Amino acid sequence: MGKAVPKNIKSKANALVKAKVTEFTDDFEENKKLLGTLGIPLAKEQRNLVAGFLTRKVNKAKAQAG
Repeated sequence: MGKAVPKNIKSKANALVKAKVTEFTDDFEENKKLLGTLGIPLAKEQRNLVAGFLTRKVNKAKAQAG
């Protein structure tokens, strides 16, 4: 079993995916930089959690599609 992701992280990530679906990639570092440029006020730990969740979400979507 994996580590549980807090609701506030999931909700922020899901809102970002709905708004900017194509911009996120399967690379954690790129997602982290993109979150930094969006101007969303996130603490460093929150930014990393959101970027990691988005990375896993993109990887899962790619695995299901292909």
